[in-house]
Amino acid sequence: MPPTDRISDDSGQREDAVLKAISRIVSASHIPAGEVHIGDDAAVLEPTVGSTVISTDVSVWGIHLDPKFFSLHDFGYKSVAAAVSDLAAMGARPEACVIAVTAPKGTDLIAIHQGIAEAALMTSCPVVGGDLSTGNDITLAVTVVGECPDSKPILRSGAKVGEFIFVTGPLGRASAGLRLRRAGADLDNELVLAQRRPYPRLREGLTARDANVSAMMDLSDGLALDLNRMADASGVGFELDQVPVADGATLEEALSGGEDYELIIVTPDPETLLHLSKERSQIQPILIGRTVSDTSVRNFEGQPLTPRGWQHSL
Repeated sequence: MPPTDRISDDSGQREDAVLKAISRIVSASHIPAGEVHIGDDAAVLEPTVGSTVISTDVSVWGIHLDPKFFSLHDFGYKSVAAAVSDLAAMGARPEACVIAVTAPKGTDLIAIHQGIAEAALMTSCPVVGGDLSTGNDITLAVTVVGECPDSKPILRSGAKVGEFIFVTGPLGRASAGLRLRRAGADLDNELVLAQRRPYPRLREGLTARDANVSAMMDLSDGLALDLNRMADASGVGFELDQVPVADGATLEEALSGGEDYELIIVTPDPETLLHLSKERSQIQPILIGRTVSDTSVRNFEGQPLTPRGWQHSL
């Protein structure tokens, strides 16, 4: 980015100048005919086919990413990726996102929006608008819009008794990456990348929807917490036989570390899920257990799996 585009402490640039610089970064290279993205009072999107899915995530610098070890570019990327993961968890295809940024004067807004643009490109979720304001903290509110053509979104409340529970990959990578980064690991370490550059399981979510799975959600707060939330929503219990732990992570990081953005999938028909996954994705879901009728049974290897993971103190 040329120096003239940087927003520094003493630049004196006002909102219009800042927004012009930002719009050059995040504007989509191709805008479909009939749509209006950045530059008007509101975005205009063509009608979706099937169900429209909408979700909002708020990320706070210093809460959702540690500024001592990561960059504002990382923060912009991760904020969008985390929001798009909610679409993956519903089996939705991304259509657009809207970003509202609050930051103190002098914040490097260019770096934040370069990260936003990178994630938007990687997930095929173009930024179509947003807002910008000064404030005491750096926060990003990301609203994503997706569609589920020809079918309903997959809810976390649809699991039935006697069904099979899968996850889309080994767990604990992001939590282990944060631990390693704090201990001095490089930014390009594989586990550190899982913390600062997560990629939502969009293809896997679409595949699961096409396999007519019963329930699905993403693992943002840790398996022990999120699976209990799914069981509460569905009115079932569960028995887990195994938890796949990523290389370099601990079992506790896999259970409660959070921010893996893998998917929990519950299905009555594992053969179809595995067959479609083999055809469409390099990632094969891993069977970890089954749902049971007794809602008080929430076990891992025969012992209670208590809800624990990331929760805000409000």
